[in-house]
Parts: sequence; C-alpha cells; structure tokens
Amino acid sequence: MKVIVKLWYEGALIGEPVLAELVKRFGVMANINRANVEDDLGWIICTLEGDESSVVDATDWLRAIGVEVETMERGEGAL
Repeated sequence: MKVIVKLWYEGALIGEPVLAELVKRFGVMANINRANVEDDLGWIICTLEGDESSVVDATDWLRAIGVEVETMERGEGAL
C-alpha cells in the first residue's frame, strides 16, 4: 500500500523523531516530499509505503500521539 499524507503537529512533538519511530515500530517506509517545521508548529507531506495493515496501524498510531493525519492521495488499498 502506498499513500501520501500530510501530517500536522505541534508543541512537544516538534522535537520528537516521529517518522523515525514510525519506521522502526511499523516497518513502513516514509519518504518526505515537503515539510515546514518551525519552533512550535510543523507539517510534513510524505509518502508512506508498506503492507496495508502496517500503514493503517502507523497512521492510527500517529493520530493517537496527537498528529493530525490528512490523506492526500492513495495508491493501492485505502485508509
């Protein structure tokens, strides 16, 4: 499954290695296409790729830790 998402986050999450943790936990490849990160607010447009259950689990985890996930484009499968 391949999906392009926009991730919005703020506060303490700015200094956390969120994408690195996502890759490690779920085995999902994450490719950053664009990003804008400032001191207290940031967004990343990235492509997440992996098996469907891993991508779904990864986006669920992002939401659970306070990241807003907006699906921009879907490849195979759906979120």
